[in-house]
Amino acid sequence: MNSAETIDRLLREHGRTYADEAGIALRDEPAPLYQLLVLTVLCSVRIKADTAAARELFAAGLRTPRAMADSAWQARVDAFGRAHYVRYDESTATALGKGAALVVDRYHGDLRRLREEAAGDAEELRRLLREVPRIGPVGSGIFCREVQVVWPELRPFFDERSLAAAGRLGLPHTPAGLARHVPPEDLARLAAALVRVSLSKERPRPVSR
Repeated sequence: MNSAETIDRLLREHGRTYADEAGIALRDEPAPLYQLLVLTVLCSVRIKADTAAARELFAAGLRTPRAMADSAWQARVDAFGRAHYVRYDESTATALGKGAALVVDRYHGDLRRLREEAAGDAEELRRLLREVPRIGPVGSGIFCREVQVVWPELRPFFDERSLAAAGRLGLPHTPAGLARHVPPEDLARLAAALVRVSLSKERPRPVSR
């Protein structure tokens, strides 16, 4: 199976972004961008219930940084319990509260201000994201690979995990190499597909025929 065939099958079988799975209608607007940040925090801890936890938080009305900052810590913990997001539930609830306060205080609740501060520099954007509690290098990569749908200056963006998976699948393992095989609007889907395959097996293999 050549690269084009492998990528086509990856997109068909695994090409759903994590934002879509969490019910986030991603747009370049304050609320969905913040919801992606929340999902990023949850995905930064390797617990399978991350998107389910995001859905529970959003269903509880915690869709904006102000709502999150004003919410009771126990309400966040309870949402995690309903999603079976355990073990790190209490510390993550604390991190979300602190992160929401940071977004409100520094960016007036609008992550487009963070985008403006980064001025098109992906590394600066990742540095700013790492100021949010619980987001480190992995988390900043998660946010960037998803947000490239609406922030085109980041394209093509593939984080370290997706590039490693591409290499193991025999695909180009540079962002530019992968971008040659898909239209710009599918870059985030391909990055997510590569991550899903990476997490499904210890060693990713070419997808089945």
